[in-house]
Order: sequence, then C-alpha cells, then structure tokens
Amino acid sequence: MSETGGESLSGPDLGIVGAASSELSDGGMLLGHFNGEPVLLVRKGTAVYAMGAKCTHYGGPLAEGLFDGAVVRCPWHHACFRPDTGEAVHAPAFDPVPCYSVEERGGHLFVKWRISTPTAPAPSTIPSSVIIVGGGAAGFAAAEMLRRQGYEQLVTILSADDAGPYDRPNISKDYLAGKAPEEWIPLRPPDWYQQTKVDLLTSRRVVRLIPDARVVELDDGRRLEYGVLLLATGASPVKLNVPGADLPHVFTLRSLRDSRAIIERAAKARRAVVVGASFIGLEVAASLRTRGLDVHVVAPEDIPMQRVLGAELGRLVRQAHEQHGVQFHLGQTATSITGQSVMLKNGTALDADLVVVGIGVRPNLELAEQAGLRTDRGVLVDEYLRTSSPHNWAAGDIDTIVTFTLTPTATGTHLSLVQSGFTPEQKKNFGGARYGLKLMGGRLEELLERIS
Repeated sequence: MSETGGESLSGPDLGIVGAASSELSDGGMLLGHFNGEPVLLVRKGTAVYAMGAKCTHYGGPLAEGLFDGAVVRCPWHHACFRPDTGEAVHAPAFDPVPCYSVEERGGHLFVKWRISTPTAPAPSTIPSSVIIVGGGAAGFAAAEMLRRQGYEQLVTILSADDAGPYDRPNISKDYLAGKAPEEWIPLRPPDWYQQTKVDLLTSRRVVRLIPDARVVELDDGRRLEYGVLLLATGASPVKLNVPGADLPHVFTLRSLRDSRAIIERAAKARRAVVVGASFIGLEVAASLRTRGLDVHVVAPEDIPMQRVLGAELGRLVRQAHEQHGVQFHLGQTATSITGQSVMLKNGTALDADLVVVGIGVRPNLELAEQAGLRTDRGVLVDEYLRTSSPHNWAAGDIDTIVTFTLTPTATGTHLSLVQSGFTPEQKKNFGGARYGLKLMGGRLEELLERIS
C-alpha cells in the first residue's frame, strides 16, 4: 500500500509493476493504482478493462462492488459504470469514471495511459424539444442523459421546487445531521445549466397538460409547446390526520426547504417525536440524535419495518437505534399533538417541541389524471416508460411498469434494482441477506451504517 496526496493506494502499481494476468479471472476485478489514482482492472472474457476505482457519486470503493458482466455496481448506492467506457449508466452517479489503456506483457497486465471519453453521436431521429415536468433526480437524469447522448434541441426542466435539482436522499441524512454542508446538495452547480443550455425554471408549477396539442400551461399563465414530454412529478408526504398536525413545530420531509426548516427548529428544540418508522422516519431519528436531541419514534407496527425487512432485520434496526439513545413506542399511533406534547393511543403523552411525520408518500398523479393518462396507483408505462399518450413519457416515483413479468406491477423507480439479475452467490458476496434486502428496500445498509 502506498500513499499519494494523503490518500492510501492499495494493490500493485499498474504502471510499473503490473498485475499477474492469472490473478484476474473472467468476471473478476483487481484493485491497483496508476499515477497516484486508484484503478480497477475488470476482465470480461478475453478483454481486460481499466477504470477509475472510485464512484463519482460519493467516492464509494468500486472494488468492493460487483461486476455483473456488463457494468460495475457501486456497493454504497448502486451507481453503475461501464468498464469499457467509464460511463455512468445508473443513478445516483452522473459523471463517468476515467478509463485507461491496458497492455499485457510477459503474463502481466500494465496500465499505459488515460483514454479520452468518446462523444456520443446525435440520434438520427430527434424531437423538436423536450419538456421535463419535475426537478427531482429522475427529471435531472433525463436532461443530463439527453445532453450526454448528443441531443442539441431545447430541453426545459419545470420544477415546483424553489431549488434546482439536488441530492434528495442527503436531506434526511448527513445534511440534516449537520455533517454535510449545503454546497454538497446540488446535483450540478448553476453554471452547468447555462453551459449545457438546459433551461431550468424553478418555483413554477404546471397546472395543465394538454397531450393532444403538446402544450403545458404554467401557473404564471405561460403556455409552452413541446416535441416530447417527460412527467417526473415525484411524490408528496402523506399528511397526519390528527388534531394539531398543522401546528408550526410539526413537519414532513420531502424537500430541501423542509430540511432547512427542521434544522432551524432543531437548533432550539430539546425533544423530538418522529411519527412513523419508515426509512425517512428512522433516518430523521438518527440525524436528530446526532444533533443531540432526545428522540422518540412512534409507529403502529410491533417491529420497525418488519413488512419490508422481516422480523430479524427489523429487530436489528431497532437495536441499533436504541444503542444510540432513540426510544421506541411501537404498537402505538399519535392521536393528537399540542404545542408541548404528542398524545398516543394508550394515553401516554410524549414531551415534544419538534415533531417530524414520516408515514409514507403518495405519487403526484394530479397532472397525469387531468391529462387523461392511464393510471393505476401510478402512471401506467411500458418498458420504455411511454405513457398511454403518444409523445408523453413518465419516470421516477409516479410511474408503474405494466410489462414486467415477475409481478403484475412494479414501480419504475425500483425496477432495475429488483431485476438486477445477480446470482445468489453474488448477492452473498455483496453483503448476504442485507444486500438482497437492499435491492428491494433501497437504503437498509446505508441506514445501518449511519446508526452504527
């Protein structure tokens, strides 16, 4: 192991010493370094590729991930990269990793130089313009990929949020806990939109979609025409329907503005009650404990997240939180909220000067339903995310795949995770049962890491 610039580098120096070719089996990965940077060798059949070994999302170690024969999957958040081009082909990463040329000499593999990323050719058939309704991860990913694939026509993102696209999962985790500065949150800086000529309109709501005319109407009275449209309006938190749920110290968490408001309130609060033991609820509980608040979690189930994770892992999640001071009130629901407390079904009053509700989300289907698109607990789409109306697509939390064979419906957001195609042995190597559950639940391993 060597160090360059304070960062430890593992494995052989691939530029000088090289790596024995026999040590890299088909489908295998080998970590080394080149010119002070970690590099991952990947073998696919007779071909050997060299790629950057750090995920471009949050720097996850790709050598600890999986190569499934097509892409290398990051162990942290499941971003995927093609080893031959370095392209990021699965969220949450957008930037590619570098690629290097490889030469075999005397039974050893050597890295020679960094390869320039090829520019994608423009598609042969292109729409006149693209409007993306929604400024979340799905909407931004679509705009970024359009530009990456050489689309040069007008791209407009219409977002009801007052901030540009940002890393939404972080607002309930490190940012809320005070461990990440706000400058980490945007997916791209403001000048990216200028440089790529993506027209970003924030604090703008689409009040009407007219598919036949290919027109959207905005809340400021403007009408915008489009060639194709992507509906990515996301989801909204389910509201708690009890007396006092509208008090100023009661919050839900979906946006950066919500997270800022909770942080402001937490600065002068001492006791917090989190209603709901969902992923969001438990992430909020961990973050508020990090800020030094007394935290109580109220949920109707007997074991947190048992329906998703099973009893054994649910108990593990509870134990990890309890070891850090979180107190659980399970088998209970909140019946009312006052300025100083939360009343439970069993008559217990929990002192609280901050309440965060995390009891689930509902897809924002109002625009799709107004436009006459087919819906069934989500916007119905085919395997290409096309809706029932020509020239209109849907992605993210609002869509429902109707051509997936394993189950009648599967949310498009999790489709690629559920059908990732890993063998049981690969799942075992990637973290055993915890990884298999992470495919379905999305954030279990990350949650356990944060509270351990």
